[in-house]
Amino acid sequence: RLTPAPGSALHSANHGDPDMTESLVADIQTALGPRGWLDPADAGSVLTGWRGIYSGTPVLVARPDTVDGVQEVVRSCARHGAVVVTQGGNTGLAGGSVPIDAAPDGRASVLLLTTRLNRITSVDPARFTVTAEAGCTVEQVQQAAATVDRQLAMDWGARGTATVGGAISTNAGGLNVLRYGNTRHHVLGIEAVLADGRVFDGLRALRKDNTGYDLKHLFIGAEGTLGVVTRAVLELQPAMPHHRSLFAALADLDNVTDLYGLARSIDPGGLTAFELVPEMGVGVAVDVLDVVRPIDTRAEWYLLARFSGSEPVTDTVTRFLTEAVESGYATDAVVAETASQEANLWKLRHELPPEMLLDSRGAKFDAAVPIDRIPEFQRSVEAVAARLCGPEAVTFSFGHLGDGNLHVYVLPSLEHGGRLAPDLVGSVTAAVDEVIWELGGTISAEHGIGQDLLARLPGQKSQVEFDLLRAVKAALDPTDIFNPGKGAQTIERSTRSAGRSGQDEVEA
Repeated sequence: RLTPAPGSALHSANHGDPDMTESLVADIQTALGPRGWLDPADAGSVLTGWRGIYSGTPVLVARPDTVDGVQEVVRSCARHGAVVVTQGGNTGLAGGSVPIDAAPDGRASVLLLTTRLNRITSVDPARFTVTAEAGCTVEQVQQAAATVDRQLAMDWGARGTATVGGAISTNAGGLNVLRYGNTRHHVLGIEAVLADGRVFDGLRALRKDNTGYDLKHLFIGAEGTLGVVTRAVLELQPAMPHHRSLFAALADLDNVTDLYGLARSIDPGGLTAFELVPEMGVGVAVDVLDVVRPIDTRAEWYLLARFSGSEPVTDTVTRFLTEAVESGYATDAVVAETASQEANLWKLRHELPPEMLLDSRGAKFDAAVPIDRIPEFQRSVEAVAARLCGPEAVTFSFGHLGDGNLHVYVLPSLEHGGRLAPDLVGSVTAAVDEVIWELGGTISAEHGIGQDLLARLPGQKSQVEFDLLRAVKAALDPTDIFNPGKGAQTIERSTRSAGRSGQDEVEA
């Protein structure tokens, strides 16, 4: 782990000194004013992650509403030997933005909320850009783009709560990655407060700028470990007024690669979503939610897809479904004809996570494998679940089929409130992670590392990668003031898994 340089403020600070903590709190309160902070006792849900697994109590919750305010928080923490954890909408699933009681070395922590940095500073339809502060919700930016006949293609179920800064810090994925890419592909420029309190002003609305390292990309996906993102220039797309969503019963999961190839060949630019939905999820959702079963035909797996365009896409959808049925890839299908039918399909998809649908907990995976290996991946996880958990265990999978990204849960059953025993969670996780790596995949497709994956990540990355990550952290945040104890750069050599050491030797 990084240690402060001898003689630095953090090195000399008395981390256990209550007077120093009191002085830190007073400084931030004075700098931000009465509306700019919360006592942790009054902070409520921001102290606990969305999944309810991680929580922490900082000495203060800071709520700056200007970049100057963010600078004051960072500088105060640096002076008093404290650390900063930044949080947006608190919709993350890996615990990356959840506050901590203290840093691993005992330093006091401050939680910095960006939700008052919520202004859209410009919308430029000619440039196809929008400039928004980090605390703006994704939905807020989408609505601003729509007023000038443009669209922000970043999109996911938590759009009304998730913020721009959080999306950037986690390189969030979502529903439109298939067509438009992860958050990284939408960011043209970034403004961020650095560890020494200076502001990195990279707010350039340029598609091309070949003048050295593209520094903004260091902050995208960094999970708040390199600085506080305060504003961004985001690329907009032409408005796509025509959308058609379809729901098809699949003949066999083994056909998904051919089915995806068919969809891309018919309209490669118009295919904006290609999602896998399990019957076990549909059955439960119809029972417990206000959703209607989309199709009478029952199948083990369904495809939820959407085509979009500047012109009507009805003929495209008809051709795709006709050829899918004729080729034996699908047995039946329905196309949403009304706004309510469209909403019903996507509500079904958004509510699928078992935490929401069943209040159930088990071994959870945010995995990505090459799309042609998805059937093999699913069968392998089912085999692991049966071997380690018994015949009653279920493998509940859904997600971004076109991206090769499945959200997979191994649960004790489909009973409401089920919990997989902790020892089984550990053994299943280890076994499935090995399957993911053998298939050439990743254990984090879009949810990030946070606290959740720290113990698992050494099996995936080489020593060279960890060395590079630590070097970047040391260069931008030498005193480890930002989100300490989280992210891949915190992992030591000694935690490297033995099974990967041979690969390290080859690379060396």
